[in-house]
Amino acid sequence: MSGGLKILVSGTAGAGKSTAVRAISEIVPVNTDVRNTDPRLAKELTTAGLDYGELTLDNGSKLHLYGTPGQERFDFMWRVLSRGALGVILLMDNRRPAPMQDLDIYLNAFTRAKEHTPCVVAVGHMDAQALPDLEAYASHLQQRGVLCPVVATDVRDAAQVAGLIDLLLLQIDACAQEHTP
Repeated sequence: MSGGLKILVSGTAGAGKSTAVRAISEIVPVNTDVRNTDPRLAKELTTAGLDYGELTLDNGSKLHLYGTPGQERFDFMWRVLSRGALGVILLMDNRRPAPMQDLDIYLNAFTRAKEHTPCVVAVGHMDAQALPDLEAYASHLQQRGVLCPVVATDVRDAAQVAGLIDLLLLQIDACAQEHTP
């Protein structure tokens, strides 16, 4: 891909999508944060359109990171941003009341039923809420027919975000090799 590789960072509002893009981007990230008017979200700002950052890989390829808005009312942006994306990092906030239902929303939005969409599920805030544990997420994914890594993460740590990207790129590479004659 001459223009670079496009991946999405998606998940629930407050899960850390903007923070993840900021943690790893080599450029000053573009964001479309607006004042939060949803009283259910304990945050001052929320993403209304997208976050955008860039990262140069070891092989010189440019990685374009697109963070989606987390609120379902902005799901039209999910469709727009997913065009041409090679894979998705799904950030789940374990403090939310129903994280598996949250996961299902994003799986339905970003994974295609007939072909494997490379993805990584990154679970944040496990220190504040230990259950469901990673095994429960993996089991839920397996029941849905989705095979992808599930890891605990702190998106404020650039090294952990880089690890998520590495896992996703391995998945993308494996899928590409499966489809090569």
